[in-house]
Amino acid sequence: MSKSFTFINICRKKIPLILLLVFSGFFCLAQQNNINLNVNSFYKPKENPILKADSSFAFTDPIAKRKVKWQKADVFNPAAIVKDNKIFLIYRCEDNPAAAIGGRTSRLGLAESEDGIHFKKYPTPVLYPDKDGYTQYDYPGGCEDPRVVQTEQGLYVVAYTSWNNKTARLSIAFSKDLIHWQKKGPAFAKEYEQKFQDGWSKSGSIITKMKNGKPVAAKINGKYWMYWGEHFINLAWSDNLYTWNPLLDENGKLKSLTAPRRKKFDSDLTECGPPAIITSKGIVLLYNGKNATNEEADTSLPKGTYSTGEIIFDKNDPEKVIGRSETSFLKPSLPHETTGQYQAGTTFAEGLVFFKNKWFLYYGTADSFVGLAISNSQDPF
Repeated sequence: MSKSFTFINICRKKIPLILLLVFSGFFCLAQQNNINLNVNSFYKPKENPILKADSSFAFTDPIAKRKVKWQKADVFNPAAIVKDNKIFLIYRCEDNPAAAIGGRTSRLGLAESEDGIHFKKYPTPVLYPDKDGYTQYDYPGGCEDPRVVQTEQGLYVVAYTSWNNKTARLSIAFSKDLIHWQKKGPAFAKEYEQKFQDGWSKSGSIITKMKNGKPVAAKINGKYWMYWGEHFINLAWSDNLYTWNPLLDENGKLKSLTAPRRKKFDSDLTECGPPAIITSKGIVLLYNGKNATNEEADTSLPKGTYSTGEIIFDKNDPEKVIGRSETSFLKPSLPHETTGQYQAGTTFAEGLVFFKNKWFLYYGTADSFVGLAISNSQDPF
């Protein structure tokens, strides 16, 4: 007997209203918890890691005016998109292995693959600090942690972190070919009388829908939407994909849709992952949770570990959470995922594509490599 049939019959028996409301609450909670998922169908192929640092790549830095081995230290945290029947990765590269975490310059490289596993790197970075109108935001820390989508008209939009070693700002850039990018600047620089221009922001996940077998930027109620944030998840809307309006609460502060949970894999941070996708279940957002380093931590994971979970939002109301995973489905399990800059362990997902009837999920490992998980399921979410 279905839950809905049982619930309707209970209503007809005229149970006291207060009991009916209590039961209804439990029923809705059961529905929410039952929206789980087939994400455990993802597996890690033997070729991992699929991208590594390489000191043979060099280019002339336009600010320092000298040759720089721009991916000598580490490569990680990739965005992914399908173009010309290939998978393209836009991945973060760091230049100086002698510097500590946060003290290097990051640039975004481009690589392509015909099978999603073996990649050919382009020789120079495609998005990086330059002598332009955005140097104050991008330099010296660089351009970090991209997520990329394509519009129905074919325009590529990347949301990345501008890092000037003081404040992280979620920034936007446009491209027609993935190689030449037009920077649009910080996403929250203009709205609310520039109230959030200098606030800390990162990890933008623009909502997409499936069209002709691939995700494209979607409109809901006539607007584009983007989940973003790390300490909690916020939502923003836009008419043009580069000027974004974050949602505010009744006190005029950023509105929290979800937040870290005590004793869970996301007990310290909840940071948005790849672009969200509208599915039959709702809007699926994969996100990266950081385990706490104190008594709030999930004891089944090492303290400080980053792993990946899932949240489902109502597809007609992108603020409303209708499901959330209790445990992570992607976590460090391979040696290189706990060996590198961040040795507590990291599987930090940022790129997700549907390619040759499979889902390819790309992630950064230990702030040092690019990893891959694959699902053969048509509907793993």
